[in-house]
Amino acid sequence: MERHDLLHELPEYHDRIHQLKIEDEHFRKVFDEYHELEHEIHRINMGVEVATDEHLHQLKANLLFMKDELVSIIKS
Repeated sequence: MERHDLLHELPEYHDRIHQLKIEDEHFRKVFDEYHELEHEIHRINMGVEVATDEHLHQLKANLLFMKDELVSIIKS
């Protein structure tokens, strides 16, 4: 299963992400929540955890929303 780790998806922003995690409390909070959610989705996709299709769809929508917010902050 494909992972959607921000550091792997946006390697060109590695230093910026690191800087924001240190300096921006809001970014760090959303970043941490994003990665927890990404891991949860991965566990469901791997069959380690069980979820309804509707629940999984909502988790993925939340993940995309968080990713959009994080990318917006990174590029600002």
